[in-house]
Amino acid sequence: MRLGRLGCLCLLAAGVYAGDVRMIEQIVAKVNGDIITLSEIERMRKTLRAELQQQRVPAAEVEKILRDRERNVLRDQIDQLLLVQKGKELGINVDPEVTRQLAEIQLQAKIADTDKFHQYVREQSGVPFEDFKQQMKNSLLTRRVVQQEVGGRIAISKAEMEKYYEEHKHEFVREEQVFLREIFLSTEGKTPAQINLIERKAKDLVARARKGEKFGDLARDHSDSESAKNGGEIGWFKRGELRDDVEKLVFAERRNFVSDPIKTDRGFLIVRLEERHEAGQASLQEVENEVMERLYMPRMEPRVREYLTKLRQEAFLEIRDGFVDSGAAPGKDTSWRDPAQLRPETTTKAEVAARRKRKLLWIVPIPGGKGRPAAEAATPDAASTQAAKP
Repeated sequence: MRLGRLGCLCLLAAGVYAGDVRMIEQIVAKVNGDIITLSEIERMRKTLRAELQQQRVPAAEVEKILRDRERNVLRDQIDQLLLVQKGKELGINVDPEVTRQLAEIQLQAKIADTDKFHQYVREQSGVPFEDFKQQMKNSLLTRRVVQQEVGGRIAISKAEMEKYYEEHKHEFVREEQVFLREIFLSTEGKTPAQINLIERKAKDLVARARKGEKFGDLARDHSDSESAKNGGEIGWFKRGELRDDVEKLVFAERRNFVSDPIKTDRGFLIVRLEERHEAGQASLQEVENEVMERLYMPRMEPRVREYLTKLRQEAFLEIRDGFVDSGAAPGKDTSWRDPAQLRPETTTKAEVAARRKRKLLWIVPIPGGKGRPAAEAATPDAASTQAAKP
């Protein structure tokens, strides 16, 4: 996704020598040793609009949603800076995870050449590769800080879970469902000889999966389906939502079942039964994770805001007149000081570029995909899978 031209305030300033003209940006906030510029605020606003358009939000609702969310743009920028700074202070290292995620993206994009991959990332994300990598690092770092400093301190007892389950028991009555992964090897446009080789490959993948290799890894590395980027996950299915031959097969099997290659008019399909829900009342043990999440999430958000308020109280924080931090700490003086006594109100683009960029992380879409973020694409519509009914 293109993030568009920088919407920054551009001024011309005379340098030491005649003809030394520099582009400068206005500083909106100072957060400890880092800054937030006007161009970053404008970029975030554009990103919000692009995100809503990507989600196909009706035009009539876009402006209202934008008004509501734009009030928190500066707050969100300050939040991220504070969390990244705290992560560094705590010595949290996410470099191995960054390397792994980038390697996965490169593998899914099927681009072996490093320079070409960097160019691909730039084209898809709209930012240079190093900036994209830094965005990914900042995103992982903020999540780790929140998990370690906030989430890890929220305790939910067994008694609370049992009480919630009993009070909401009717919400855990299940229809019979199966959760599947797939590997699809396309035979479209192939010769008979090539089709024979593809069938042999499908049988080999089945054998490897049954011997214990991770089905998700095999799907990611070999499947021709869009679901490959999610490890082959295609989601939950009820009776009547799958091809007749696939339905008859998987509803008769137990968890971890891996099918033989199933011949279709477009290729060979392999399915794995990850999980199943029997019809009727689900036990607490079966829905324990769901109950835990329902109890956990309402506590998480206010605790995160409390933690960010604490970080604000401890931080050196100045906000330029005309801008509002909607997450401001009560009683904290964040008024803008006389720049002549402290630091200049503006900074050059080169100086800003030298700092770590703070932008919204977009997941690079995979070629042939729909450009959805990975989290959203994890459970595609049944109609988009090879196993689903046409």
